[in-house]
Amino acid sequence: MKHWALATGLALALTAVVTAPALAEGAGAAAGSLGENRGTTGGIGAVTGSTASTGNTDAARSTGGTAPKAVSNATAAPISGAVYFRYGGSGVEVLTYRGGRSSGGPTAGAGAFAGQFAVAPDGRRIAWIDDKNRLRVTSANGPRMGRVIAKNAAYGGPCLTPAWSADGKRIAYPVKGTGEAMTVAVIGPDGRGRFNAGKTSGPCHLTWSADGRTLAGYAGGTDGVHLLDTRRRTSGLVPGVKRANHVESLSPDGRRVVVNAIGANAPGGDGSWPLSFTPSIYDTRTGAKVAIPVKGRLLGARYLRDGRLAVRVKGTAANTIVVLSRSGKEIQRMAERADAKNFGLLWVLS
Repeated sequence: MKHWALATGLALALTAVVTAPALAEGAGAAAGSLGENRGTTGGIGAVTGSTASTGNTDAARSTGGTAPKAVSNATAAPISGAVYFRYGGSGVEVLTYRGGRSSGGPTAGAGAFAGQFAVAPDGRRIAWIDDKNRLRVTSANGPRMGRVIAKNAAYGGPCLTPAWSADGKRIAYPVKGTGEAMTVAVIGPDGRGRFNAGKTSGPCHLTWSADGRTLAGYAGGTDGVHLLDTRRRTSGLVPGVKRANHVESLSPDGRRVVVNAIGANAPGGDGSWPLSFTPSIYDTRTGAKVAIPVKGRLLGARYLRDGRLAVRVKGTAANTIVVLSRSGKEIQRMAERADAKNFGLLWVLS
């Protein structure tokens, strides 16, 4: 059964207005062995090697950014905060929490439909598509409606979200009028450096790998997840994922994808970004499902820029973020405050 997720009936205005509940600093002590990635398919994180290294260099050229350097889990900074969101009465509220302090984010939307949004990794900017097919970027200190940086974005389905690069220097977005296999454009948040990255049949909930090379998204009918190679401008279906209505994250080299996998007859939903989901991880080359070695009810999972995996676990009074090394060993737990329990988790900060 097909589940068309490009719904147009959701009249959601993005306001990103934050009431800024106080979020105290969570416990952040690292524990356990700091295992390193061995380049095996059994690991949680990115696979390293000469192929990935070449891709990083080419990706840096194609996106105009700098490919991230390999970081050992033993020297990586502990996580110290997160960027959250929730749906309010008039739109979406975003909150950034770091080091025991919470800060309000930018305001955007002003009553217009703005379900097609993405928050920058630092929580300080929002990219969103308005009802005139314009891609806007709004900052905390800028005008309410933000700045128009492109006028050819696809509007009308909440699943057609932009995507920020891991360094916050590029935004990928679906282009209007390009059919089921949609063109994806890349542009700087200042409106400069625009180029077409290629076409993909998975334009929903676009997610970027930290090396800048690969974009992942699910098909509008929820029948599969597709990868777009931004250097070669080629797209392909991820094996193993039969149905999915959310793509959360890619490992830095694009070898692992975090999705919300659904059954053949499960409802696809309206395509809005979920507050929580049961994460499944797949190897994007082999289609093998990768186990997440964390106990409890999982509310989501996201790869960090250096290949660690942050897993959100449901708690009674508050949730917990568990950080795994690239080899799948637990190295840190950070307790969230109860204020954030019902927020969606967008980014983890270190």
